This record gives sequence, structure tokens and C-alpha cells, in this order.
Amino acid sequence: MSGRYCVIGNPIAHSKSPQIHASYAAQTGQDIDYERCLAPLDGFEATVRGLIAQGYRGANVTVPFKLDAARLATRLAPRAQAAGAVNTLIFADGEIVGDNTDGPGLVADIVRNAGVPLVDKRILLLGAGGAARGALLPLLEQGPREIVIANRTLATAERLVADFAAHAGRLAVSSFDGVQGSFDVVINATSASLGADLPPVPASVFGPGTLALDMMYASEPTVFMAFASRHGAAVRDGLGMLVEQAAEAFFLWRGVRPATAGVLVAMRQAQA
Repeated sequence: MSGRYCVIGNPIAHSKSPQIHASYAAQTGQDIDYERCLAPLDGFEATVRGLIAQGYRGANVTVPFKLDAARLATRLAPRAQAAGAVNTLIFADGEIVGDNTDGPGLVADIVRNAGVPLVDKRILLLGAGGAARGALLPLLEQGPREIVIANRTLATAERLVADFAAHAGRLAVSSFDGVQGSFDVVINATSASLGADLPPVPASVFGPGTLALDMMYASEPTVFMAFASRHGAAVRDGLGMLVEQAAEAFFLWRGVRPATAGVLVAMRQAQA
């Protein structure tokens, strides 16, 4: 069955999602059209309702509309409820179903692509905004020993932990400069890399066996990745997360789970 899909954002011209989903469609034999959709900053709902009227069957959602998408959805999947944000919409049977594939995409990239299991590991999550919130439940489901959430404003991190009270025994909060000890995995979920900035964490959080992952991606290593690498960590950007979250969205729409390894290699080559 054919279907029309898109990624909604503002700006949106830079999005790599059309290439990724075209690769998945070719690989799986699915007949889909997938394009970019620029929504006015004050026109997200109108844009979505217009897409539904045109027969679209779903959409990805990127900045700055993930909270708007959560409010617009008539039903939220459990991980979208936990995240408080939506990056995948499914239009079916008169409903707008909201889901969040960012966290599962992050976990898949770490565990499968980077080969780093998270069971009983100590994780440092930098930031307490939407990106961190979306990652938290999928990370907790992997059974880590502890997740420390470090944020510039401590109260924001404390509110995030309070929203995950059922997991409080494995969660802790810290200021950036107050983080203690080293970690198995350090994840930069702040937007600092967009401005070539660095969360002011001590270098001691990194060790020879640490994986440092920045959710942002670019043709060159981010400032965070360079800092982590100088202090002995293996580094990774957010491109693998992007490819994996897209695969999860594709599965939600089409019921077919595409293989991601070859697509990630192709995207890396195109990025170089």
C-alpha cells in the first residue's frame, strides 16, 4: 500500500530524513513518498490538518514543533507521554497518534552500532530539556546502574527526576561543574554544540573506556566530541541516532523494520 509522509520543521531544508526514508523504502520494497514540509512558526496545527486532508498517513516532527505535536495528538504512545514530546505522527482512523522514536534511536545506536551495552553502566546525561527527557525512559529500560542528569539549572533536572519517580533509585542530579567521578557513557543532550559551545563538565567524567555521544551531528566533530576525545573517550555524533529513530518511525508507519547499517554507512560517506 502506498503512502505519503513528510518531516515538518522550521527550518527544514537541511533535513536528511528524505534520503534516509527513500533508502528504507527501496530496501524494503515499500511504495512511499516522503518530503520536507516547512510549517510557519505559528501554523503547525494548520499544517498537520492540511496534510491529513491531502491524504498523508504520517509525519516526522523536528524543531521547533515537538511540543506542539504532543499537544495536537489525540493519543500519545507511552514513550511519548514520558518524553512530553512527539517526533512521529501517525494519521489513521481519524486519530493523530503521537510517538517518540528519538530515545529508542539513541539506544539502538549506542547498543547495536557502537557495541556498548548499557546494563549496569554509569551514564551521564547532560541537559534536562526535551532531548534529555525523550532519551530517559529508553535508557532506563536498558537497566543501567545509575543515570546522573547534569544541568545548568539544577531545579530543571530535579523536576525531570520527579517526573520519573518510579525510577528514582537509579537517578541523580548534579550541576555541570559538580559532577563526580567517571562514567561509562556520557551523552550530550544540550544544544550547546549548535553554538560551538561546551557544557562545563570536568574532564574527569571521561576515561579510556568512556563512550561520549553528542546528539548533534555535522561534517566535523563537535566541540564536545573534541573535548571528550582529548581526554581519552571514544566519540560518536548523532547521525546514527537520526538513522535509527527514522527506522523506528518507518516501522510504526509500514510495519516493516528496515536494516540500518548500510544506510548509516552511506550517510557517513555523504557527510564526509
